[in-house]
Amino acid sequence: MNDSIYWSASAMAHALRKRELSAREIVDACLARIDAVNPSLNAVVQLVAERARSEADALDKLAAGGDFKGPLHGVPITIKDSLDTAGIVSTGGTQGRRDFVPQQDAPVVARLRAAGAVLLGKTNTPELTLSAETDNLIYGRSNNPYDLARSPGGSSGGSAAIIASGGSALELGSDTGGSIREPAHLCGISGIKPTSGRTPRTGHIVPYGGVLDSLTQIGPMARYVEDLVLALPIICGPDGCDPAVVPVAPGDPGAIDTSRLRVAWYADNGIVAPDAEIQRVVTATAQALRAEVDVLDNRLLPGMRELVSLTTELRESTNAGIIQRLLKRYGTTQPGPGLAGYLTEKSLASSNHVDPGLLEAIDEARSQALGFFTDYDAIVCPASHALARAHGASHADGFDDWSYVTIYNLLGWPGVSVRAGSSSGLPVGVQIVAAPWREDIALALALRIEALMGGYQRPQ
Repeated sequence: MNDSIYWSASAMAHALRKRELSAREIVDACLARIDAVNPSLNAVVQLVAERARSEADALDKLAAGGDFKGPLHGVPITIKDSLDTAGIVSTGGTQGRRDFVPQQDAPVVARLRAAGAVLLGKTNTPELTLSAETDNLIYGRSNNPYDLARSPGGSSGGSAAIIASGGSALELGSDTGGSIREPAHLCGISGIKPTSGRTPRTGHIVPYGGVLDSLTQIGPMARYVEDLVLALPIICGPDGCDPAVVPVAPGDPGAIDTSRLRVAWYADNGIVAPDAEIQRVVTATAQALRAEVDVLDNRLLPGMRELVSLTTELRESTNAGIIQRLLKRYGTTQPGPGLAGYLTEKSLASSNHVDPGLLEAIDEARSQALGFFTDYDAIVCPASHALARAHGASHADGFDDWSYVTIYNLLGWPGVSVRAGSSSGLPVGVQIVAAPWREDIALALALRIEALMGGYQRPQ
């Protein structure tokens, strides 16, 4: 096996520029890895091998003349099937789009390709990205590379599984309620949900707009935090279509002095107690940071219970109506079982009736929560309440069970998940949250945690 498939995307890009590695060589190596592991994982659902090889050859010709397409020149990537990719079937996991082939890439995809990345194919997602189990009626179920009997999480489960297995160096996931951060935790990689308004959602199966507009964000996933630092600025900024995206340039994590950071941490939010091993790893991470940062306090974000309740009320009063409209838009007449929990009689009866008072309460809670950053720069906490579980176990979860991640979607704050330990062969991640637009702080702290706690480890 070519060991370079496990390098960081940043190391690959450097070797490609130094002509120590060819684009064709690394693309072929990743395609071979996908061939080897995908029958067990079912993570990659569309593969464009010959197109990828042709693009790699063209990039190698450029490099031979001293030209390089961009910072990702020759780096092999995959893309979650919820994002449009020109010329490749893009289903979003829903039957109405079983044969849908977009004419153009989603802007975030186009930006990675313009930077030189080579797209190998698409990765599996639950229907409309709205489940913690990566399974759908078109492609079936994806498996966790650390234990095939367990789930890689959702909705970016296929993305996380193939990155962890060395089949792709970089991905784009989407996160409405933890769908980047929890699969990253369950599969032992890194991922970031950016600030609301940072990246365009144009060309995503759950589009921009509507009551839940600020919840869904697109962000990079990779084995190493340095690759999040590399990829995030490439996909940021307005696209002339998504009206919520703000032209704010990301800060440089390298400019952050982590020794001056004030960090709050908690291993249990008082609502759902995490697995004991998650609490152990988060506590160990905090202890490791004690000599690294200026302030380290064991403190919960005030108003946690209210934030979780508001998130639950918002989702319960809107999900069914939103799903019905999306299914109609995409021509799906028979949704899969992953959406059944959202389309109950009670949910359908209450959908499309959002109390204006709820929206006012959410805005007030967001305002109150911002005051936390008067005393702290970042929060370290669990990225989930559970380790990778048996397939189907998450179907019994309620919104409280997602409370470690969903409240930060409601608040719109950036969050990074990075591996910080293991338990019985399964990865354990921690989450780092920062104030709006301060991805630089979250990523700088994630880099230190990765260095202190070991970061990514290959599946056995």
